[in-house]
Amino acid sequence: MTITYKDAQGIAGMRVAGRLASEVLDYLTPFVVPGVTTNALDKLAHDYIVNVQGAIPAPLNYTGGGKIPYPKSICTSVNHQVCHGIPNDKALKKGDVLNIDVTVIKNTWHGDTSRMFFVGEASIAAKRLAAVTYDAMWHGIKMVKPGVYLGDIGHAIQRFTEGHGFSVVREFCGHGIGQVFHEEPQVLHYGRPGTLDKLVEGMTFTIEPMVNAGRKEIKEGPEKDGWTIVTQDRSLSAQWEHTVLVTPTGYEVLTLSAGSPPIPAFVLA
Repeated sequence: MTITYKDAQGIAGMRVAGRLASEVLDYLTPFVVPGVTTNALDKLAHDYIVNVQGAIPAPLNYTGGGKIPYPKSICTSVNHQVCHGIPNDKALKKGDVLNIDVTVIKNTWHGDTSRMFFVGEASIAAKRLAAVTYDAMWHGIKMVKPGVYLGDIGHAIQRFTEGHGFSVVREFCGHGIGQVFHEEPQVLHYGRPGTLDKLVEGMTFTIEPMVNAGRKEIKEGPEKDGWTIVTQDRSLSAQWEHTVLVTPTGYEVLTLSAGSPPIPAFVLA
C-alpha cells in the first residue's frame, strides 16, 4: 500500500471529520463519572455520532484485516488495558483511568483521536503517567514538517518518555488515515532520527503513543476477545491521539475542538 497525499478537497474533508471526532469526546466528558459503564458511554457516543453528527462510527464491525469484527462504536481501555478495550457492563469506579478512542467517518473521510479520562479523583502516579504521555504526543507532533523523517518523530517521543522513567509500547503505532481507516505510513513512537519515510506536504496520519508505567511488554487481555491488549506486568497504561496534516511549513492538528485539553506551553513557545 502506498501513502496517499491529500489535496485541498481531501484536507477540507479531513478537517471536518477530525473536528467531529474530537467533539464526540467533548460530549462524553461529563458522563465519565463513578458508576457509569463503558457500554453506556458507547451508546451515548454511537447515538451522538449517528443522530447528531450524521456520521458513521468507524470501529463498529471493523475487522482490521481478518480479525473478529469489533462489536462497538468506540474503544474504552481501562487502567492496565493498553488499547482496543471493548465496552462492557462493568461500572467504572473512583480512581479508574480510562482511554476513549473515537474514529468517525464523515463524507468518506476519517477523523481519529483519543483522550485520557480520570474517573473521580485519580492517583498522583496515574496523573503523572497521563501528563507525560500527553506531552510525549506533542513532542512528536512538534517535529512534523516537510523533510523531517518518521524516525525523528518516534525518537522525540521515545527520548521524552523514557527520560521520565516510562516505556513506549512497540507493537502498536500511529498510521496514515484518510478515506481508509488505516493506511500507510506506519508511525512508530520510538526509533532513530533520519530513518523511515520522509514527510511530504499533504500527508495525514495519527500520532498516538501508548505509554506504560512499567515495562513495555504487552499481551492479549484475559477476555480473549481478539482485541483487548493489556500490559504484561499489569502496570497502568496511557494513550493520547491526534490526527495530523503535514502543511507546507509544518503541521496542522485536525482533531481539535472546543473541549480539547490545552496545547502545552513548550509547543506554543
